[in-house]
Amino acid sequence: MSALAYDGLAMTGRQLRRVRNNPGLAVLTQMMPVNMLLFFGYVFGSALAMPGREYRSFLVPGLLVATAAGGLMTGMFQAAQDTHRGVTDRFRAMPVSRAAVPLGQAVADLVVTTVGTVPLLLVGLAVGWRIEGSAAGAAGAVGLLLLFRFACTCAGVFLGLLTRSEDAAGQLGASSFVLPLLSNAYIPTDNLPGWLRTLAEWNPISAVTTALRDLFGNAPVPEGAAWPVAHPVAGSLGWCLVLTAVFLPLAVGRYTRTE
Repeated sequence: MSALAYDGLAMTGRQLRRVRNNPGLAVLTQMMPVNMLLFFGYVFGSALAMPGREYRSFLVPGLLVATAAGGLMTGMFQAAQDTHRGVTDRFRAMPVSRAAVPLGQAVADLVVTTVGTVPLLLVGLAVGWRIEGSAAGAAGAVGLLLLFRFACTCAGVFLGLLTRSEDAAGQLGASSFVLPLLSNAYIPTDNLPGWLRTLAEWNPISAVTTALRDLFGNAPVPEGAAWPVAHPVAGSLGWCLVLTAVFLPLAVGRYTRTE
């Protein structure tokens, strides 16, 4: 086994033990999307033109992607916490593969996200959401969702290593909540002003959300949208590859750099 694989597994195990030792935070994090589904689905769903049940089918993929985008906040805070408390410096002094620490954090987050997605899917089924496409399409949607979470976590790890402060990472991470609001995760973008619609449709969250709705069979691809939304699967894969290719090397380079 290579040093990267061995050290990466060790770092993944450390991050998973970290979650196990703080179960309250993990439960709170996973309950937030469920609460949002119930609130948006029943409060906003009755106020929109589409019937409530149809809106909940429209909403569930958007909430899945918004939760995946939360990897930006989670990765940022955990990396900043380790840096602020001196854990990162101790790892630098050990014979550990430099890429193993950021990768271990991202992979552990992916495991936690996979488990945490199950309650949201079950509640979605309970309120009327259904997988109306093929089994292969649904499997592709889940894979695409996890790939997007990994890409967002890589970006978060780099930003957390860059800020080096828990407080700054917490404030910056909280501001990322606005990203799903500037997308089609919660509402269609058809009636937005031209410049705002363009901004929303070039948001990576919009492409991934549209891809999930298409693969799950919940909503058709909108006409006249920007390229990433008009070609959602290709656009989503492109965004994921770009985010990973940019931020993973930056995270490894930032971790390797001695302060």
